[in-house]
Amino acid sequence: MNQFRLDHPDLLYLFLILPILVIIYWISYSRKKKALEEFGEMNIISQLMPYASFTRPFYKFGILLLALSFIIFGLAGPQFGSKLQTIKRKGVEIIIALDVSNSMMAQDIQPNRLERAKRAVSKMVDKLNNDKIGLVVFAGEAYTQLPITTDYASAKLFLSSINTDIVPIQGTAIGAAINLSARSFTPDSEASKAIIVITDGENHEDDAISAAKAAFDQGIIVHTIAMGLPEGAPIPVSPGSRDFRRDEKGNVVISKLDQQMIEQIATAGGGKPVIANNTTTGLNALFNEINKMNKTELEQRVYAAYDEKFQLFIAIGLLLLFLEFLVLERKNRHLKDINLFKPSK
Repeated sequence: MNQFRLDHPDLLYLFLILPILVIIYWISYSRKKKALEEFGEMNIISQLMPYASFTRPFYKFGILLLALSFIIFGLAGPQFGSKLQTIKRKGVEIIIALDVSNSMMAQDIQPNRLERAKRAVSKMVDKLNNDKIGLVVFAGEAYTQLPITTDYASAKLFLSSINTDIVPIQGTAIGAAINLSARSFTPDSEASKAIIVITDGENHEDDAISAAKAAFDQGIIVHTIAMGLPEGAPIPVSPGSRDFRRDEKGNVVISKLDQQMIEQIATAGGGKPVIANNTTTGLNALFNEINKMNKTELEQRVYAAYDEKFQLFIAIGLLLLFLEFLVLERKNRHLKDINLFKPSK
C-alpha cells in the first residue's frame, strides 16, 4: 500500500505567504491602473503604448506563485513509501555490574575509582552496535539500575546518575551482583551473554567465585575489571573532602585492590580479568573479547521504506522561476502582431 508523509510538515505554514503576495500584487496593480486612467481612456492609452501588455504581468505573477508552491512543498520533504522492510538486529547481551560501595571513592585511580569506571562504561556504550546492555549496581546488596535494552541514550542517562548513595546498604556483595545480573538477561533468549563486573575486589559478603561459576554453567561469560591499585588509597568521607574514613581505633582506612579475587572470579566465569590503572581501564580489551562472541538475532523491526521526492518539486519550482524570468512584461516587437486565434481570410 502506498504511503505518503512529509518530513517537515511545519513548513507548510509558508503557504500562508501566497495569499499575502496576492493581496500585495492586487493593491499594486490597482494603483498602477488608477494612475494610468488619470491620463485618459484606456483604449487610447493602449494605442500610445503598442508594446505594453496588460495580461503578461498576470501570467508572470501566476507562474511565480506556482513556482513558490512547488518549492515550499519540496522544502516540506515529501516522502512516498510503497513497501515494508524487515530489519534484523544481531548482537550480544551485556550486563554491567558496577560496584558503588564507599571504597570505590578511593582516589588511587583519578579522579576516583567510581568516576573512572563510569567514564569507561560510557565510552563502551558509544561503541555498541545492535547489542543490548543493562546496568546492575551493588554494594551490600545488588539492584537493577537499567533493565536490558538497546536504548543507549537511556543507558548513559542512568549511568550518569550512579553514586555511592544509590544503594542504602554498604558492603561489597559481588556474588549477589553476579546472580542478579544472570537473571537480568532477556528470558529464553539464545543470544550470547556476558557480565562485566567492575569492582575493587574487596568482597566481604558472599561467595563471588561460586556465583561466577554458576553463571558460566548457564552459558554466561563473566569478565572482571579491577578498579584500584595494589598499594591502595584512603577513602574520603565525602566527595572532595580531605577527611578520610577511619576504623574503630581511629586509624585511616586504606582500601587496597584485591587482585587475586578479581582474577579468580573471571577464571570461574570463563572470562578475562583486566586490571585498570591511571593510564587505561582495559575496557577496550574486553570489548574486543565481546566482539568475538557469536552474535545472534536479538529482534526484528518492520518499517515502511520511504523515498525522498523533494528533489522533483524543487526542480520544477526552479524551472518555473526560470520561465517567469524569461517571460517579459512587454510584448515582443517582432511577434506582437501575430494572433494565433485570428481566422484566416
